[in-house]
Parts: sequence; structure tokens; C-alpha cells
Amino acid sequence: MTVIRMRARRLAPLPVALLAVLAAGCGAQHPGDGAGAGGASRSAVATPSRPADFACPGESPTPTPRPSTHTPSPTAPPTDHYAENHGFMVPFPLHGKRRCQGLAAIGRVREALEPLRRRGDFTAESARKALTGLGYPAGQVQTYQNGSAGVGFLVEVDDYPVCLEGEMDSAQTKADAFGGYPDHTGCDQPSGGH
Repeated sequence: MTVIRMRARRLAPLPVALLAVLAAGCGAQHPGDGAGAGGASRSAVATPSRPADFACPGESPTPTPRPSTHTPSPTAPPTDHYAENHGFMVPFPLHGKRRCQGLAAIGRVREALEPLRRRGDFTAESARKALTGLGYPAGQVQTYQNGSAGVGFLVEVDDYPVCLEGEMDSAQTKADAFGGYPDHTGCDQPSGGH
């Protein structure tokens, strides 16, 4: 065997060993590492930030937070995986300016549908005509009959998306604004997850 081949065999493990040594030190904190001259250690833990909400025009100064129905309690482990398996069906809440945009859209839609409700006009076509009359493109407005005295609707207000979903019946017009769904484009609720 030649000297070159023997030397190559002895040096082959060197890059692997060097990589292992370098990887072992990645991300490790050592005593004395820290910010500041006193050697204080970095103990700050990254926590997810929560978007700040503020009062929108025409809203009380402290908005009522909506309770989350899909977040498990940190003290008790989930007994089943329903929430985990159906998380793709839980819409994103709106925050900041988008929340204000959603609340304004709710107001416009209620105002447009209220004359129909008072007249007892609960046809999907009348509701669709009223919603497209607000300037929403026909392809972004869905209406459907909800019994003989009710109409449901879904409107994609913009492509962010800001979505508006609700129903109108003889008692009231209800609407909710949200920001779409995980792993899905558009405003319609996905029928299958991952």
C-alpha cells in the first residue's frame, strides 16, 4: 500500500470529528456568558407575542376578548385529540387595523341587510344583491337559504383575507369577522385537514 493511501485513510475521520466538536458547542450556554460586565446569564426565554388590539371607531375602549375554544388547558393534558385534529377548522382572529376593518364591514353588512329583514325578504338572491351592492365582487359573496325565514352569507372582504360570515333571520342579523383558516386560502371553512 502506498503512503498516500495510508495517509488518506488516517485523515478521512478528521472532517467528521471536527464537525462533531463544532456541533456539540452550538447553542450551549456556558457559565460566565452573558450580557453585561457582571457576567449575568441570559435567562430571557422567547415567548410568542400577542398582537395588541385597540379600540376601533365606534367601539368601547376595552374590547371584550373572545374565549378560545381550541386551546387546551396547560395544567391538564387533553384526553382526546379532537382539538388538535380539528384545529384547521378554527378561524384566525383579527387584530389591530384588520380587526377594525372587520368591525366596519360588519356594520355595513348589517345596515344593507336590515331593510330586507324588516320586510321579511329572506331569499338568498335578495341578500346577495344587497351584499354585491356594497361593492363586493360577486365571486367573493356567497349566500344560501337557511330555512324559510333565514339567509346565511359569507363574504371575502379583501384578499388578506378579512372574512365576514353570518346569517339573517326574522329576529336579527348576526355577523362575525375573521382572518381565514390555517393551511387554507379564502374564507370558506375547509372540509379536510392534514
